[in-house]
Amino acid sequence: MAVAVKGDRMPTAATSAPSSYFAQLAAERPDIALCRASTLVARAAEEHAVEQRLGVGQQLVLKMLAAVGPCSQQTLSEELRIDRSVMVNVADELERSGLVRRERNPNDRRAYAVTITEAGRTRLAAAETAMPEFLDRTFANLTAAERRQLTAILGKLLEIR
Repeated sequence: MAVAVKGDRMPTAATSAPSSYFAQLAAERPDIALCRASTLVARAAEEHAVEQRLGVGQQLVLKMLAAVGPCSQQTLSEELRIDRSVMVNVADELERSGLVRRERNPNDRRAYAVTITEAGRTRLAAAETAMPEFLDRTFANLTAAERRQLTAILGKLLEIR
């Protein structure tokens, strides 16, 4: 039987179980570990977005528009895997900020194409410049090889590789 010395705290089930239990749980349940990791990364991304004055979804939309040209909101929603109702709000905010404009689609007059503006390109360039430092900070516990491996595994899970 261990004896506690004054000033020393003996670990109790209440103080030692959560950290050791979560490690065990994460090893047994990769779904739980991935959900918790996703939450941590999402929080970091949102904090970074506030610093950049550009939401995560907004940056993704601008990035896609800069890469592929004008798109419908439906295409943006499907390709970026952003819920359609959320995409409406993202596009509305980007338009209000002057970072995109909506124009009639010349191939389908019933539809609109979302187009990045010069102001949008400028804001995107600033956000992209800050991205490597954000990624390095967020994934600091991983080596470069582990980051590449994680990216490959996530691509496989998402069926994009």
